[in-house]
Amino acid sequence: MRTRRHRSAALLTALTLAALTGCGAHVAEEEKGDSAKASGSGHYPVTITNCGTKTTYAKAPRRVVTNDVGIADIMFALGLEDHMAGYVMPEYRGKLDAVAWKDAYGKVPWLSKKAITKEIALDAKADLVFAGWNYGFGEDSDVTPASLKKLGIGSYVLTESCRNGSDGGQGSARGVMPPLDALYTDLKTLGKIFDVEDRADALIATYRKQIADAQAKVPKDGARPTVFLYDGGQDKPMTSGRFAGPHDIITKAGGDHVMKDLDDSWTTVGWESVVERDPDVIVINDYGTPTAAQKKAFLKSYGPLKNVSAIKNDRIFVLDYADLVESPRNPAAVAALSGYLRNVGGH
Repeated sequence: MRTRRHRSAALLTALTLAALTGCGAHVAEEEKGDSAKASGSGHYPVTITNCGTKTTYAKAPRRVVTNDVGIADIMFALGLEDHMAGYVMPEYRGKLDAVAWKDAYGKVPWLSKKAITKEIALDAKADLVFAGWNYGFGEDSDVTPASLKKLGIGSYVLTESCRNGSDGGQGSARGVMPPLDALYTDLKTLGKIFDVEDRADALIATYRKQIADAQAKVPKDGARPTVFLYDGGQDKPMTSGRFAGPHDIITKAGGDHVMKDLDDSWTTVGWESVVERDPDVIVINDYGTPTAAQKKAFLKSYGPLKNVSAIKNDRIFVLDYADLVESPRNPAAVAALSGYLRNVGGH
């Protein structure tokens, strides 16, 4: 445990570093017409908009700290490991064998297996924290773009997690665009920030083709199987609304997402709504404890679900956490679920 004196010294050091060698980002009061004109390389300064906030970068950040697996995946897929000071994520970081950027996870420091803190960012001499609301940012932990700005640290917010205000102004509802559009938006925007726009465009083209190929195999006739995403929870299930990754994954794979009317990303619902909508398939989000096997055992033993089609017909499909949060793994998840759904008929 640090003493207060040590924390004060770390804070003073961070503020000094930010003043002398910071990434050059600031929230723009208004977008300058020549913000993207040449300066040295001909790329900077650049102005981007992220979750409604304009920020101008005089140069690319050099010491980025990310929170959670999907966010690290985005940086690694763009080949930006040399711009990272480290990543924060739990032990269930997702299976790495099939990802092209698996070596980057060994190259970049794994800073913590717990929640990101301001102290972690300070110790890493971060010039940018890339996280999301409820993916590291939150008022309860006091790790927010505003609190980091006071320390001289910039922020980039995962677009899937942008707050949308649909919950009566409370600020907890998230999502402002279709989930895959959020992924493409982040790739495009980060490509601009780090001057790797060609890489970003190539990734987006690859992912669009991967999804189009999966969609081409979806039967054109017959009812689409209805699908419920089960993240966890026994009293109330955590699931996905239309702004979290599973919505687009289910829809593009040929399914009908039963919670598509929820204007939120990850949220809880009542079991009665699951029973009423009677999904043909349940997709389990696999991470940590309880395991996917334990979640499946609960679903099959939970009395109110006994007459739900997915339970009666044992149609339960498992995808990894990293497949379902916004990440470059989403297109592969579409292909995997599409293959499963092709063998499932609708009601």
